Amino acid sequence: MIRFFSGCLILVAGGLWSGGTWAASVVFLNPGAASDPYWSSYSRFMQAAADRLGMRLQIHYTDRDTRTLLTLARETLQGSERPDYLVFSNELNVAPEVLRLSVGSGVKLLAVNNTFTADQLSILGDLRARYPDFLGSVVANDEEGGYLIAKRLIESRAPLLPGQTLLPGQTLLPGQTLDMLAFSGTNSTPVSLQRERGLYRALAENPQVRLRQIVLGGWRRDRAYEQAQVLLKRYPDVSLVWAASDLMAFGVMDALRDAGKEPGKDVSVGTINDSTDALQALLEGRLSVVAGGHFTLGGWALVLLHDYDEADKDARQPIGTWQVRAMRIRERSDSLSFMQANGRDDYGIDVRQFTEGHSPEGVAYPFVRVDASH
Repeated sequence: MIRFFSGCLILVAGGLWSGGTWAASVVFLNPGAASDPYWSSYSRFMQAAADRLGMRLQIHYTDRDTRTLLTLARETLQGSERPDYLVFSNELNVAPEVLRLSVGSGVKLLAVNNTFTADQLSILGDLRARYPDFLGSVVANDEEGGYLIAKRLIESRAPLLPGQTLLPGQTLLPGQTLDMLAFSGTNSTPVSLQRERGLYRALAENPQVRLRQIVLGGWRRDRAYEQAQVLLKRYPDVSLVWAASDLMAFGVMDALRDAGKEPGKDVSVGTINDSTDALQALLEGRLSVVAGGHFTLGGWALVLLHDYDEADKDARQPIGTWQVRAMRIRERSDSLSFMQANGRDDYGIDVRQFTEGHSPEGVAYPFVRVDASH
């Protein structure tokens, strides 16, 4: 196994040594494409975190192709030069096969973004007993993100006339209704299902909002565009669009313009992912609601891996499952500052301040333990 150190490197007995310190080597199988704004930002922040933490990181993009991902996983886990850690996502439901490939490799595994589904866990059984090299998972607050987007969207289309007031807990006046369309990612991806769950929670609180149809846009702009062309003709009174990613939101906005409607004025569109394009659209009012920040998840995962790697080997415990409350609503007034932050690889965050369970004064520790059992 090869260990790396970012700095002056000396090759010693098959590993890399510097100043008496071995540095952890990590491979990340990025499920997206380098051209995808979200996944490229994800990798940039993750690389900046690795540099800060003195870890050696190698990133492979898999273009949401199962065969490519599993080929790279096999090469990483069964090749002659193996890393200390493999970080991967269960976005393509590949987690069980990655576990199988890892047996006997000596490589520790950490899942990010999408962890195991309930069905997978019921089949796999006790992960800790069967796959002791699987350390755990790091996920974002996706359910909350889906909820906040829907809630803000509803509020954005519920203006009050002079003299009108809402009772506590009300968003719409009695008799007022709104029609919504929703564009989710896939029907099996845990992140997509969590965001949908948040959407339905907001709808349960606002029964006057009618979800006319929810479709699976596959995270793609072109697919969402084609779907929206059909749905906008089927439901001409739609005034709200909830989209689980910015690329799908842009596809819907393209279709709205083709239909002679102005996004942000005739129809309110809300989405997740604070790419520079999405923030610019928010600033200009074309997007009504944007939530983001979860692209930092890979960097936060490296913080936990760093703490695990630095711990006494005889005292190490599996990482378990942690949630990072990274996703937040982006206010229009803050769009410029967030766009400026997007220009920095580290997004202005020094992750070293959050190692060993610490946080800077006045800043909450970003990790919340969800379940230590797997």
